[in-house]
Amino acid sequence: MSARHADARAALWPAYGLTVHDGDRTPLDLAALFGRDAPVVWEIGFGMGETTAAMASADPGRDYLGVEVHTPGIGNLLALVGELGLTNVRVAHGDALQLVHRIAPGTLDAVHVFFPDPWPKARHHKRRLVRPGTVALLRDRLRPGGLLHCATDWPDYAAAMLDALDADRDLQPAGDELPARTVKALNADRDLQPAGDDRPARPETKFERRGALAGRPITDLRYVRH
Repeated sequence: MSARHADARAALWPAYGLTVHDGDRTPLDLAALFGRDAPVVWEIGFGMGETTAAMASADPGRDYLGVEVHTPGIGNLLALVGELGLTNVRVAHGDALQLVHRIAPGTLDAVHVFFPDPWPKARHHKRRLVRPGTVALLRDRLRPGGLLHCATDWPDYAAAMLDALDADRDLQPAGDELPARTVKALNADRDLQPAGDDRPARPETKFERRGALAGRPITDLRYVRH
């Protein structure tokens, strides 16, 4: 980590950090973690944390729990938390598929999975995060009406994501953006929200810019729990 990241981790980790331990199934008290009872957004794999910080800054009424394994990303998000004076962000270090078992069913307002590792080789597809079993786990943690928002710049992964999301009978497309349940790139419609939804729009990410420069379409898939 850079000196900036290391300083932020040393200063802010005790108040804002959460270490994920393999095999730990202790229920996570989200209200105690954030010091208030508010809707919670869980972001899986936040990278360097710019998107998490931007959305949390624009959305002070909700709390944001980000989980990441990349140590520099942990340090950078904590630095952004300090620089922006954010009190509605907590930073978890570890495996999201371990942390999911500590989150009670029906408690999350939204789950964000933005540009996860595409594992482009066919023999590695089983390592992809968004697949039917994982979708069921994530959906189970959402409250009724909660949002599962996935984004990718790999067309074959977008198609696989869509298949997994469509196959879950307790999820339905959000708003009118996927009326026929077909993959739709939302580059020009980033601020499109379901009716009555005041959630902030997803900011552009570094991985998104990289994918767009490489000529890959950006696909957002937004589903809500029944």
